[in-house]
Amino acid sequence: MLVVGDSAPAFELAADGGATVRSAGLEGKPYVIYFYPRDNTPGCTTEACDFRDNFGRLEAAGVRVFGVSKDSVKSHDGFKAKFELPFTLLSDPDKSLQLAYGAWGTKKMYGKEVEGTIRSTFLVDKKGTIAAAWPSVKVKGHVDQVLEAVAKL
Repeated sequence: MLVVGDSAPAFELAADGGATVRSAGLEGKPYVIYFYPRDNTPGCTTEACDFRDNFGRLEAAGVRVFGVSKDSVKSHDGFKAKFELPFTLLSDPDKSLQLAYGAWGTKKMYGKEVEGTIRSTFLVDKKGTIAAAWPSVKVKGHVDQVLEAVAKL
């Protein structure tokens, strides 16, 4: 998994609404990229809604937010509309970005080891460097941690 000081991986992914997001287009702007297992599941919905509810604060700090899962753009479009998410959701069906960040791997789920998305978040500074990393996110209170790190940029 990437750590503070590492360079953020380059990417080009399909986004909700039919757009494409390229990391090259984000140069000079800080952003939060968070990886979550699946649209419309309880923990993922709670996390997305927490980012939604604090989006104004992140936006005021000049930070963009991207949620990433292996779900399709169609699934993201529905999830975004249902919960009125104001930020971009990226589709990573081949898990390339999740693998690049170290957000895909072995994890425990209901006491069993499984392969899947490791709920994690990264704050990338305007130079494209990882400024903060949360390798194993606990949803409750997580966005507050992100905001604290954003304030230090």
